[in-house]
Amino acid sequence: MKNLKIFTLSLFFVLNTVYVEAQKAANPLIFADVPDLSMIRVGKVYYMSSTTMHMNPGVPIMKSTDLVNWKIVSYAYDTLGNADELTLSNGKWDYGRGSWASSLRFHQGIYYVSTFSGTTGKTYIYSTKDIEKGPWKLTSFKPSLHDHSLFFENGKPYMVYGAGKIILVELKEDLSGIKPNTKPITIIENASLPAGTGAGLPAEGSQLFKINGKYYLFNITWPRNGMRTVVVHRSDKLMGPYEGRVALKDKGVAQGGLISTPEGKWFSYLFRDFGSVGRIPYLVPVTWEDGWPVLGIDGKVPETLELPVSRGLISGIVASDEFARKKGDPTLPLVWQWNHNPDHVFWSLTKRPGFLRITTSRLDTNILLARNTLTQRTIGPVSTAITSIDISNMETGDQAGLMLLQRKFGWVGVKNMGSKKTMVTVSAQNGTVKGEDVPAGQQTVYLKARCDFENRTDNGYFFYSFDGKVWKPIGEPLQMSYTLPHFIGYRFGLFNYATENAGGYVDFDYFRIEAK
Repeated sequence: MKNLKIFTLSLFFVLNTVYVEAQKAANPLIFADVPDLSMIRVGKVYYMSSTTMHMNPGVPIMKSTDLVNWKIVSYAYDTLGNADELTLSNGKWDYGRGSWASSLRFHQGIYYVSTFSGTTGKTYIYSTKDIEKGPWKLTSFKPSLHDHSLFFENGKPYMVYGAGKIILVELKEDLSGIKPNTKPITIIENASLPAGTGAGLPAEGSQLFKINGKYYLFNITWPRNGMRTVVVHRSDKLMGPYEGRVALKDKGVAQGGLISTPEGKWFSYLFRDFGSVGRIPYLVPVTWEDGWPVLGIDGKVPETLELPVSRGLISGIVASDEFARKKGDPTLPLVWQWNHNPDHVFWSLTKRPGFLRITTSRLDTNILLARNTLTQRTIGPVSTAITSIDISNMETGDQAGLMLLQRKFGWVGVKNMGSKKTMVTVSAQNGTVKGEDVPAGQQTVYLKARCDFENRTDNGYFFYSFDGKVWKPIGEPLQMSYTLPHFIGYRFGLFNYATENAGGYVDFDYFRIEAK
């Protein structure tokens, strides 16, 4: 009996421990592509910006009240401009470029989001008094300051930027450019040095903070034959001198900064390259020793955090959409982004209420050049998207369907061959694989794409159905791969493009996403 009591008590403690751990937040914080984080807290509310490069609208703003559960509430801009690269015109594209790492700040009642673009060669600063509703005021200037951090000191605006060599410049009071008659100041000659002298990725991703009178500069570096590493420099003065040390070297989790809770706890927000799903955010607890932030637990990134449990990424970061709107409402939920600049004339939620209509406006030879591809993030560890399409108004040569978008893309859908419509899967890896012909007179087809990112399996699977109940696999699994030319995690995409005759259209009835 005594042994039974001991066993029962032990089992109770084990189960209780499992239950308590299940009630904690877990890393990764967001199992989806949300890289280059910049974060602030205003009162009890947290805001975060991120990079989405060639996707529009751009620079998503996310909101949380607990550091764990996030919801997209705004974007800094609709488009960066109208260059051929941005509009997928004349065979040009902007994959992997667009706008890069942003800096999010709150100063004297105004929110600022700054970013930069190699496409336009400009630095952009967006400002608003209402970060969730806008409007946003734009100021831009040349040159494009790489991986900069916007910083205010004694009422003066500055930017810290660079790779390897970290540079400080003072901006004009109205933020419209670098202040005349001032020179950039090198505040750290080689910010990579604390991680070793081996060549690799020079220290970049600058984020600058002032805490208790001291200045702290966060950077990422990646020594050759090593891993992504967090380096922190500190100084008593903005212009230096700075001393540096390695702050974290574990699992390649790096690039970010510091955030505190209203209760005085500190965390570092960082991200990790995780194969084809993209660069996924982590939170790491921070303690302070001798005026230095100490990241992690015994130098390691913990699996669980002393924060509320995550309720999942649906519907804050991704969401299903039935495309039903109040009468006359032409807007899309913020979870959606267009691949490059959209052409608003050729898509609609109002021409057929309850459906998303995408009409072809030109001829294209490549799905990566197609206008008006509408996207959402894929999410890990496993996620599935399903859609239903009315294909009755396709023109000969049209191709429409559901895709997994990256340079090594794959999609399942319909090709209109003129005399018949055929189910196909097409990929950069395997070419075209034909399935069944669509039965004569059938107007609707159902499509499914599933992503498996667990343990970096990185496989994509495609299915189709003629009744939405019986699903048939088609083609070989897509070996998904994160490529630098696109520099973004895989996206689910809804598309329709023409190869012979413009003017055809398809109607998407819904988009439904599920996650494991």
